[in-house]
Amino acid sequence: MSNGDIFVGEIIGTAILILFGAGVCAAVTLRHSKARASGWVVIAFGWGFGVLAGAYTAAPLSGGHLNPAVTLGIAVDTGEWGKVWVYLLGQFAGAMLGAVLCYLTYFAQFQANVRRADGIDATDDGPVPTLGVFSTIPEIRNPAANLVTEIIATVGLVLPVLAFGLTEGLGESGTLVLIVSLLVVGIGLSLGGPTGYAINPARDLGPRIVHTFLPIPNKGTSDWGYAWIPVAGPLIGGALAGLVYNLAF
Repeated sequence: MSNGDIFVGEIIGTAILILFGAGVCAAVTLRHSKARASGWVVIAFGWGFGVLAGAYTAAPLSGGHLNPAVTLGIAVDTGEWGKVWVYLLGQFAGAMLGAVLCYLTYFAQFQANVRRADGIDATDDGPVPTLGVFSTIPEIRNPAANLVTEIIATVGLVLPVLAFGLTEGLGESGTLVLIVSLLVVGIGLSLGGPTGYAINPARDLGPRIVHTFLPIPNKGTSDWGYAWIPVAGPLIGGALAGLVYNLAF
């Protein structure tokens, strides 16, 4: 794969991932959305389908990593580091693009994120914080515990992804991406409760940057004090998964 193919593939695939993932968060979170308050299971499946669509689209060009933690885990296992920077640039650029596309899709809902002065709308209980549409927020703010959660959840992603490569026929049958997508759904349902399961530095940091600059009314904080955890945790988890895989398999 050429550097150009990898870069373009990761931009497109990661943009699709974030469009679907941030999109389902917007659908569940924002008022005047038909899917408002539809719950965590919907969010978990929305992100899983985002992985499905993004990875299948990017696979012919880049292999469809879509995640610096996955790229790092593969590099730690194989010792091949020459194209890591291309993957990471594409992933972060794609994540930012996907966040902008989500904003445009839900533009009217974001613009309606205001409190009505006349009080006519009985469902209007004030502006909805919007950071959760774009990035993760811990349910209990405990940096050490949050970091450990992200490390464990990312190992739970990257180690199986690496091991799936040993399962004969998955890649040839075209079902490998489907299995990984279901894995992401499972991580969301089982391990997503404490921190919102970033498990992907690009998925969290790229949209957080976009949230900082978007002209969303009453958008609230971008919470930069927490932002290092969903970057450091997945990178540590990805490296650990690559090391364990290399030693054990």
